[in-house]
Amino acid sequence: MTEKEPEDFSETPLDSEPVFDGVLLHVRRDAVLLPNGARATREYIRHPGAAMVIARPDPDSIVLERQFRYPLRRHFIELPAGKIDPGEDPLATARRELREECGYAAAHWRHLATLHPCISYSDERIELYLADGLTHVGNALDEDEFLEVMTVPLARALAWVREGRITEAKAVTGLLWAEKIRSGEW
Repeated sequence: MTEKEPEDFSETPLDSEPVFDGVLLHVRRDAVLLPNGARATREYIRHPGAAMVIARPDPDSIVLERQFRYPLRRHFIELPAGKIDPGEDPLATARRELREECGYAAAHWRHLATLHPCISYSDERIELYLADGLTHVGNALDEDEFLEVMTVPLARALAWVREGRITEAKAVTGLLWAEKIRSGEW
């Protein structure tokens, strides 16, 4: 049996206008032509992209951060991550964020995946890296960053996901990747 060619549901941009231009985020409103010939409006956020790190001091432990996130007005446990600066290589971003936020340098780096966390309303991409062979070199937080760095057993972090203590989507995804890597499946 031969596979059928998938249908093309592409939308054609007709017009685009800025709605909001912030420091980090830029909101756009586009008029588009749908595959059936009708017109629609698409509002979305332009994001510079980010890098996230699964940092392992050893195969059974992981470095996590706890920080306050203003939009939800509460603390979250996350993996080290940060936005990609203009013209910056995503691996350089990952190295910088691990050093600045957590105080670690890593001897071994591996790109794991590109994630798209908010495809219905943002063009954000997150480059996911594995960092092994950690050496503590001291952190260098930005003056507006306040966070707690913790090293926990991977099994405990996964339990926190099951218990609802870790709910931040990219952290959940990264921890599931870490579990698959630890088990030798990936």
